[in-house]
Amino acid sequence: MQREVMFAGFGGQGILLIGNILAHTAMEEGYEVAWVPSYGPEMRGGTAYCLVVISDRPIGSPIIRNPMHLVAMNHPSLEKFAPMVKPNGVVVINSSLIHIGSDRDDVDELLVPANDIANDLGSIKVANIVALGAFVARSKIVDFEVLRKCVQEQFSSKEKLIPINMAALEEGKKVAQIK
Repeated sequence: MQREVMFAGFGGQGILLIGNILAHTAMEEGYEVAWVPSYGPEMRGGTAYCLVVISDRPIGSPIIRNPMHLVAMNHPSLEKFAPMVKPNGVVVINSSLIHIGSDRDDVDELLVPANDIANDLGSIKVANIVALGAFVARSKIVDFEVLRKCVQEQFSSKEKLIPINMAALEEGKKVAQIK
């Protein structure tokens, strides 16, 4: 079993962070993991994406042309990467910023108003965690309880950020369970 997830959006949206959290969660579950970040020279505001490969056997190459899943946080990312997603994958679309679908009927498309939910929680900065929670709840790529633990660990040095990030995770999960 090997599964690949492309996380993509603008620099500053926490794309690399959520990829890292997913990779950490999969490692906690005993999987082989590769995390490959990429971002433009502009960083904040430029394009940022990362690929996470999760497998139950050694990973031959972390470079994947057609990922199984996509989490798109902005319009350019959806346009660029949605056509590459394998059939039957999950495509999470940040519907707060993207007002179109993937134009794919062979994937499980999930519209998540991540920015709106994050604003309702009190900080736009947790939109990435909302999207991560929705993706994991829908794809079941890792255990949600282990994900909770890893998010808490990620923010353990900034304890005041734990409650809002945990709430963001839960709100993402709720959106994913609505079909």
